[in-house]
Amino acid sequence: MDVNTQTQLEAAAFRQLIVHLQEHTEVQNIDLMNLADFCRNCLAKWYMAAAQAEGVPMNYDVAREYVYGMPYDEWKDQFQKQATAEQLAIFESKKQQ
Repeated sequence: MDVNTQTQLEAAAFRQLIVHLQEHTEVQNIDLMNLADFCRNCLAKWYMAAAQAEGVPMNYDVAREYVYGMPYDEWKDQFQKQATAEQLAIFESKKQQ
């Protein structure tokens, strides 16, 4: 496989991941962090870093809006739930590993 084709496939897979996360708002960021060690905010940071590495100006708010499909504060208001004690305990225990 040539590099251009590989890049196109990777980009398509990334876009599908973004769409999937936008469609599954019931999946909370803390669940993603606990299970996979990344969340929507991590994706936004990686997206922003990639843009900046290519000389494309981008800030964190713009990157999060791309990942969330709306301004972050709107997403938080509509979909973010209070973390449970169990979720927080898992998160804290993983941080200490």
